[in-house]
Amino acid sequence: MGELYVQYEYWFATFQLVTAMLGMGATLTVRDFGDILRAPRAVSIGVAIQLFLVPVMAYMFLTHLGISGGLAIGLALVAAIPGGTTSNIFTFFARGNSALSICVTAVSTLACLVSTPLILSLLISDSLPPDFSMPTGQIMMEIALSLLLPLSLGMLLLYLYPAPAAQFSKWCIRASLLGIVLIIIGSTSAGRLDLEAFGAANIGLVALFMLMMVVVGAAVPRLMRLEKRDAIAVEFEVIVRNSNLGVMIKASLFPAAAASTAQLGDTVLFTVLLYGGLQLLIAPILIRLYTRGPKREEG
Repeated sequence: MGELYVQYEYWFATFQLVTAMLGMGATLTVRDFGDILRAPRAVSIGVAIQLFLVPVMAYMFLTHLGISGGLAIGLALVAAIPGGTTSNIFTFFARGNSALSICVTAVSTLACLVSTPLILSLLISDSLPPDFSMPTGQIMMEIALSLLLPLSLGMLLLYLYPAPAAQFSKWCIRASLLGIVLIIIGSTSAGRLDLEAFGAANIGLVALFMLMMVVVGAAVPRLMRLEKRDAIAVEFEVIVRNSNLGVMIKASLFPAAAASTAQLGDTVLFTVLLYGGLQLLIAPILIRLYTRGPKREEG
């Protein structure tokens, strides 16, 4: 499984993203997104937390705890990348506002073309190669093919064939969850998640950073008086980062072929993957918390 995962890692991730967007698209209408655009306060709050508050939290975390090296670079990278489309899946299962979640993901992902290099330069300027640049073309391709296109096809299916759309959505979401499981098993069996080599202290720091993200993601939207479904969507956007993009940027910063930075790059990679693994563990707990009791009827 390990060698197979390394060979087909990109396709596993793409399968997970596309099936998730198809499934959620089959539950959404143009009106859902129109409601978001007519009242953009929730989107603005979600994007502001992503682009400003999370980097400030990361700066305080790294500075006050004196974290340096590959761990610092990895945590800075986690803070600098936007929320991933996996957050849309978790929002869906937690009965949050899926349309809002998708909007925040799309806006923050587009913004990261400018914000991520800026945040990284502020947090870890000494560790950035002088010729570093964002993989703009690949990010735009991911947004178009893995988010917008399958989402639109799912919505079109709901519009043309509303009766089978619900069942189609359920099977797509189940397939997406299978993709997540394959990613977790593959990363572990490929040796990319070696907890013993990383060290218990570093694992604890990554877990503490995750806990900080959970607290801020839960508290700030509610302090801003967002309604429950919107607050859930923003919370998952804050907690669940785009680990695939993080791995892509790590490869640009520290190519595997560069022997001089191989050990540093491995630590950065592990930090990003470990955070990605932890967010997959915390999400079911939050989903269970928010879905206790009778299911809310949709209007």
